[in-house]
Amino acid sequence: MEAATNKTTDLDADGRGTVRLQPQVCAIVAPETVKIEAVSKVSTARKLGVVARVVKDQAKRSRTVRAMGQAASTTGRAFGRVLHQLWLEVTGIVFLIMALSFAGASVKEYGKYHAGQAGLGRVAIAICFAVTFAWFGVSSFWRVKKKGRSGAR
Repeated sequence: MEAATNKTTDLDADGRGTVRLQPQVCAIVAPETVKIEAVSKVSTARKLGVVARVVKDQAKRSRTVRAMGQAASTTGRAFGRVLHQLWLEVTGIVFLIMALSFAGASVKEYGKYHAGQAGLGRVAIAICFAVTFAWFGVSSFWRVKKKGRSGAR
């Protein structure tokens, strides 16, 4: 204990036998580091943008990359054309099925009208819906046929 006391008196700065440590502010990182992180993220994005632009410019000069791009574009157009044709055919089928359903409903309503259980308006509405949906279905297939003729070279 005595040796420890001697050491403290040796370190005594104010002569009263106590050692006072001055609080040291030791900042390794400045308080503005949050702003620096935000800047570094933007900087990284800018660097990636520059790299992408350089790669794009170099790819424009490459015949292989241009050929692959044109091949992908042509394939995409062909697939798009086929998918549009398929869409028209599927919607045509759906409309024709609905037209058949309305036609069955109009026959049923006509039977009720003939028996005196329903009015003529219900029969007319069912027939109008059947004809309208039949038109949508048939016109959808006409569009497929028309696009098929114009798309064939």
